[in-house]
Amino acid sequence: MSRALLFVVLVVGAVSEHALQKQSDASTANPIRKVVSMLQMMQKKVAAEGEKETALYEKYVCWCKNGASSLGESIAAANTKMPALASSIKEAEATKVQLEADIKQHQADRAAAKAAMAEAQAIREKEAEAYAAEEAQASADIKALDQAITAISKGMSGAFLQTGSAQALRKLIVSKQDMSDADRQDVLSFLSGSQASGYVPQSGEIVGILKQMQDEMDASYATAKEAEQSSIKIFEEMMVAKKKEIAAATKAIEEKLQRVGIWELRSPK
Repeated sequence: MSRALLFVVLVVGAVSEHALQKQSDASTANPIRKVVSMLQMMQKKVAAEGEKETALYEKYVCWCKNGASSLGESIAAANTKMPALASSIKEAEATKVQLEADIKQHQADRAAAKAAMAEAQAIREKEAEAYAAEEAQASADIKALDQAITAISKGMSGAFLQTGSAQALRKLIVSKQDMSDADRQDVLSFLSGSQASGYVPQSGEIVGILKQMQDEMDASYATAKEAEQSSIKIFEEMMVAKKKEIAAATKAIEEKLQRVGIWELRSPK
């Protein structure tokens, strides 16, 4: 650009000098003047473009001094941060792996808790069914003993022997395993009204045997009832604990699934 400007200036100067020498000649002055004017305009244009290029060059030099330095600092800072960023990414990946393992464990724990609840429910139902049957039998036996003791004590043994309670009592006496053979035989003889053996037990003796049986059955029934209530309490406490365990596992699963999802969204593809 500087050479072009110099060339134009020289041409304009030569032409201007030539024009002054020929100024007296009116016939040749006009064309030359036109050329001079055109070259002068070109000179101004070239000068203006030169000024623009100079300004751009100065800006470029300024950027090289300042911008390049800032860019270098940014690159250096990025290079410094890269190891930390790589370590952070590696740590995040390890955390994701751990979260996924935790989720699987929580799911397994929740499934185990649900299975334990189902098993406990089945056992409790069987225990309740067995207790209901035992309670019904014990109630019937105790009722038969009570009716027998009342009737014999009032001297109404003959009428009692004709009742269904007497038949239930006979079955109880026959099936009772912890009863002595002598007591069993005395009660059966009394209930049958047989005197074949030549010995008929007195009503007071029979009442004593029956009362002892009643006391033993009352104690056994109370023990069974207490065991049933304890079993119910243990079952209910276990169900509450398992429900809390399931709720905690479910909450942990949801939270960690959310964390894994956030990590996947933020991780570079």
